[in-house]
This record gives sequence, structure tokens and C-alpha cells, in this order.
Amino acid sequence: MLIAGCWLLVLGAGAGTPATSSSPSTQQSAVSGTVVTNTFWSQALGIRKRVMVWLPPSYASQPQKRYPVAYYLHGAFGDETNWVNVGRLGTTLDSLVTRGMPEMIVVMPDGDDGFYTTWNFLGDWPGCRRNRSPNAEPADSYCVPWPHYDEYVARDLVGFIDREYRSIADRRRRGIAGLSMGGYGAITLAVNYPDVFSAAASHSGVLAPSGGGGRVAVPTRRFDIDSLRMSWSPNLWALLAPAFGKDSVSWAARDPATLVARLRSKRPELVPALFVDCGTDDFLLPGNRAFRDALLASGGQLSYQEHPGSHNWDYWRQHAPESAAWLAARLTVP
Repeated sequence: MLIAGCWLLVLGAGAGTPATSSSPSTQQSAVSGTVVTNTFWSQALGIRKRVMVWLPPSYASQPQKRYPVAYYLHGAFGDETNWVNVGRLGTTLDSLVTRGMPEMIVVMPDGDDGFYTTWNFLGDWPGCRRNRSPNAEPADSYCVPWPHYDEYVARDLVGFIDREYRSIADRRRRGIAGLSMGGYGAITLAVNYPDVFSAAASHSGVLAPSGGGGRVAVPTRRFDIDSLRMSWSPNLWALLAPAFGKDSVSWAARDPATLVARLRSKRPELVPALFVDCGTDDFLLPGNRAFRDALLASGGQLSYQEHPGSHNWDYWRQHAPESAAWLAARLTVP
């Protein structure tokens, strides 16, 4: 059993060049990786979505080579640009490859504020479109008629990447990672779609959502939706409520530790490798510890570490190299 540090990252490989309909725009990175922006249709959401793709340095010069793929998920109130523009992930990957890390394609999708799950409620699509702020993400890309965010990533996005890029279309060569809301998404997507992903990493993830957000104590022996609501900040509760629902059954069905235990009992050979870290001043630290303890108590394994820091980009930028290296090592095992 290994209890060490981890980062949320997803690996995969892409084939071919972006289709004309994707209308890609490219930006050469500071060292040698290339960032490509695509749009594609998601049947699961009923809308077109944007995705940023980091292509490794050798991608253009070795047209016969195929690559593992890592999917990086953003947090709440973020978008597909966060990892590159704020997290400086492209620069981090360039540096790691220069120092010998195996190359992989890294995919950064737009997950809205959907928690990367199928919502318990359909949502108010007309109301979302009607009430979008002029300074917010446009309604045409944010307001979705069918909030199936898990299928969007695991089926629509992965399928698009495997068609458009020289990826290795094999679960053993795909990983997923994320921060905060994206950390939740990475762990649960890897467990709910073990045929797609073989490894998942979470930074400061929402890994025990029913344990609350720390503002007030939540009962541990009974489900109390009012205490749960008060424990989360109003802006986060506004995202959690439609996705997770109002009853204990819907929350349990989306609980990361429960999902891992369920997969282990049915298909233990498909349980993904898991990597989790969290800052010691992070308000989500109790939930990360609860997830760790639940997994270890049930006989599970994960790489876990705590570092000084809080719930912010200073922390995530500092520890991104650890998750990237961890995923790259796992996704390139012969």
C-alpha cells in the first residue's frame, strides 16, 4: 500500500489532425508543446463545447507516433482555459518533458459548473439562457438542455479526441485529473467509467460532499439536507443542489468512496490507480481525509499526501508537476 502525494491528471493519445469542422486555433507554447483549441458536438449535453489540447513536442515531427492521453478538469466557476492561462500547465508540461517525462497528450475540457455528473434535476435551461449575465460565459456554451456531464467527458469528449488526434484508444493509456470540483470529477469518472480510464488524480477535490463544506457541522448518522445546505457556501450550494439532489439516495449514488467500494466489490481488477493531495489550510481537507480513511478501511489503495497551502492556484501550480509525472509514469508502462 502506498500513501504518498498525487495530482489530478488524465492521459490519452490522439490521432490525426483536427477536422475542418472543429475550427482549431493554435498557439505555440514557450518551449515546444503546442496548445490547440477545438469545438465539438456533445450529444450528452445537446450543445457544442470547447476544449483545449496540449500536443507534446514530438507530435508534429513524428506523424506515426501515438500517445497516451491525460484529461485535466477545471474547478467550479472555471472553464477550459484555466489550466493553461492560470495554472500554466503548458509550461509545466514542457519543463517535465525536457527533464525526461514520457510524452502524452493533455486535454482540458469545458465542464461548466456541472460537477461532471448527470444531474439529479434536469435544470432550468430556458431560465439559464434568459438570466445569463453579460459578463458571464455565453449562454450558447454554458446552458445545456441535458446535463449529463459524465457522459459528455467519458463518451463524447474521449471519442472526439480519439478520432481527431493520434491517441492510444486503450483504458491503460488514459488518465484523468482535476482540482476542486474537477478533483471530484476525475475520481468519480474513473470509477464510473473504468473501461475508459485507468488512473485518476485529485487536487483539493470535493471527495466527501455529504460531509459538508465546513461552515456548520453535518450529522454523521443521518441525512439532513438543511445542515448540509448550511455547511456549504451559498455559491457552491447553488451548484451542488441540482447535481446531487435533495435525498440521501441521490447523494450516496454520487459519493466517491462509495463508488470506489462498489467497483471493488464487483470488478476489483478495474479499480483505477488513485492519487489525492490537499493543502493543510484547505477547507476541503476534512473531506479528503475522510475519503482516504474510507478507502483504506475497506482495503483500498491510493497515493495520498498533504502539503502546506490553501484552496488556490498557488497551491495547484506548485503541485501540478507531481500529478503529471505520476500519470505519465502510469500511462506509459509497457
